[in-house]
Amino acid sequence: MATEQELKDLVKEKYSEIALQDKETNMSSCCGSGCCSEEVYNIMSDDYSKMEGYNADADLGLGCGLPTEFAQIKEGDTVIDLGSGAGNDCFVARAATGAKGRVIGIDFTEEMIEKARANADKLGFNNVEFRQGDIEKMPVTANLADVIVSNCVLNLVPNKDNVIKEIYRVLKPGGHFSISDVVLEGELPAKLKNVAEMYAGCVSGAIQKEVYLELVKSNGFTDITVQKEKNIIIPDDILNKYLTDEEIETFKASGSYIKSITVFAQKPEKEACCEPGCCD
Repeated sequence: MATEQELKDLVKEKYSEIALQDKETNMSSCCGSGCCSEEVYNIMSDDYSKMEGYNADADLGLGCGLPTEFAQIKEGDTVIDLGSGAGNDCFVARAATGAKGRVIGIDFTEEMIEKARANADKLGFNNVEFRQGDIEKMPVTANLADVIVSNCVLNLVPNKDNVIKEIYRVLKPGGHFSISDVVLEGELPAKLKNVAEMYAGCVSGAIQKEVYLELVKSNGFTDITVQKEKNIIIPDDILNKYLTDEEIETFKASGSYIKSITVFAQKPEKEACCEPGCCD
C-alpha cells in the first residue's frame, strides 16, 4: 500500500502531465489520468461553457460537477478554489464576486499554476491570484474566505480530514463551501482500488459517501446539503484494462456506484461552547 506522500507524488506527477494535455484528451479519460477511452465523451465533468466568466483556455475538462454554480457567491466576496488547475472555477467565481472581490486559486502542481497565471494575465484580472501549495496546509491566513469551492480534488488527497480541517480554519465565521467530489456507494473491485492511474483518475481515492459527509459534520460544519448528485459510468474499454469481462459484469451487478456529489456546508457564526457561558 502506497504511503500518503507516495500518493501525493503520484498525483503531482500525473497532473503535471495533464496540464500539457488538451481538453478532449482529459474529458475522455478518468479526470485526465491517461486511462483514455476510445469513446470520446464526457465521463465526469459538466459543461461550464454557458456560465458567466467561462474561459475556454482555463477549462481542462477535469471536474466532476459545477460547484461555482451552487456556491452562492456574492459581489465583493473573497473566494478560494482548492486545486485550481488552469483557473476555470476561479474565473467563473470572479464573474460573481466582481472587481470588488478577491479570488485565490491554490494548486500544488507548478505546471498548473503557470498555466493559470498566464490565463489570468491574458484576461487582465488584478484580483485573481494563484498560489502554489498543499491544500492540507493552505498558504493563506485563518478566517479569510467567504466562500471555498473545489472541483474533483479532495478525492485525490489521502488525508481528507486534514483538508476539511483546513477549510474550517480558512473560512470566516458564517462562511461556507460548495465542493464537487467523487464518492462511493458500495465497494470498488480490489483491482481498481490498487491501480495507480485510477487513483490519479479520481476513482480509487474516493471514500464512501456517508463517511465523506460525516467528516464534514465531525469537523464542526452545519447546514450540510448535497446540492447535486449523479452516477459516474466508467466505459468498458477503460474497465477492460484492469478487469476481466466476468469481473466487470459482477461489478455492474453489485449495486455499487461511483458518484459525483456537490456538497454545501457552513462554518458557524460562533464556535461551539466548551462550557456553559463561554459564548456570552
